[in-house]
Amino acid sequence: MKRLLTLAVSSLSLAASPAAAQDIAITGATVALGDGSDPVENATVVVRGGRVVAAGAGVTVPAGMTVLDGTGTWVTPGIFASITNLGLVDVGAVSESNDADADDSPFGAALDVSPVINPNAQDFGYSRAGGVTRASVMPEAGASIFGGQGAIIDLGADYDAVRHPRAFQVVEFGERGARLAGGSRTSVHALLRNALHEAGTYGGAGELRTAGSAGGQREGLGLDSRMPNNVDRQGDVLLTRFDAAALVPVVRGEQKLYVKVERASDILAVLAMQEEFPALDIVLVGATEGWMVADRIAAAGVPVIANALRDLPASFEQLAATQSNVGRMVDAGVKVAIGGYDSSGDHPRNLPQQAGNMVALSRVPGATGLSWGEAFAAITSVPAEVAGLGGRVGVLSAGAHGDLVVWDGDPLETSSAPVRVFVDGVEQPLTNHQTRLRDRYRSLDESERPRAYEW
Repeated sequence: MKRLLTLAVSSLSLAASPAAAQDIAITGATVALGDGSDPVENATVVVRGGRVVAAGAGVTVPAGMTVLDGTGTWVTPGIFASITNLGLVDVGAVSESNDADADDSPFGAALDVSPVINPNAQDFGYSRAGGVTRASVMPEAGASIFGGQGAIIDLGADYDAVRHPRAFQVVEFGERGARLAGGSRTSVHALLRNALHEAGTYGGAGELRTAGSAGGQREGLGLDSRMPNNVDRQGDVLLTRFDAAALVPVVRGEQKLYVKVERASDILAVLAMQEEFPALDIVLVGATEGWMVADRIAAAGVPVIANALRDLPASFEQLAATQSNVGRMVDAGVKVAIGGYDSSGDHPRNLPQQAGNMVALSRVPGATGLSWGEAFAAITSVPAEVAGLGGRVGVLSAGAHGDLVVWDGDPLETSSAPVRVFVDGVEQPLTNHQTRLRDRYRSLDESERPRAYEW
């Protein structure tokens, strides 16, 4: 254990350029591979050139490698947070530091979070210290039912955070979508279908099939040639040119469509859209009542990102909320990643707590939880698969990114914490604003206090 703590990273600020990956082997640890299997005791993990070479029991350490004694620790792949606003928000209540949504923007689907993600945001440091090494950054819908295009990031301490820009498109369904669409779910359906049909009129490279004059191009979109692109219209088209272009890869199945939906009947309506638009690569986000239609979700092969701790009817579309939701969907064959804004979007380091609760729930009579391996996979390999990165992150297998977390105990226990974190084989600093405040006031000199405190 002492040898593990001797190579701490001293840097407190973001590096100007990425550091070189370390070739290391950690031996004698309890290793969780992240693939749904049970942890392996007295195992070894080998990382070379930023990639995992091998992990498990009986692994031979190559000659010349730095060997770290992992006795008494757990080694796991880094946590993959499937829904976050990391880098978009510093102080949520201060609009100038909150880029999660754009309430007054003329655009919706065309919005792209990639250029505005700030690795200096405080939540980056907090999350990294909590074992989060990769995340999906998801915008929120503002003026439109479309929130825009999300990105996949890593949490390395450098400015090269965005790994996969425009990885998915976000659309609001259900109650909030109804409000944004004009007050009714019927309008959500009309708006979404209209938008996807408009995107279908686009040709290669985002150009209209009907080339020619500006008016002719607009007719190819169904737009009134007399109307500017970004004004409100009462006609049959409600997309700007850029929004329509942004939805082209969604219609083609080249970009995932994250649909925020909760009610069982709304979930079925979303699944039915695949009959009209068969190429759609849909991911359900929320799905509080997913357990009620789990067999239909599984049959459609659509993955889900769900909050594991949601068990109260916070709205009419969540009347059937239960903590057994995730377990029941998994038992039905649905691929479920644990995530959600309620307790992990702003603070994704809390994801192990959600996963741990699923393990505890499996021991409650009448409830449906997850095994340890299933629960840990739901915050590592499954979110990676949902994001299209299966086998590359979230697992300790040959060829995967060298994202490792060394814990001082079982990572699904709230009493455990990371002691070392690696992203692509590079050890990361665990210091952040909170740890600096802790250290500052832990040994504060109180010998000279203001007189008011003498009483």
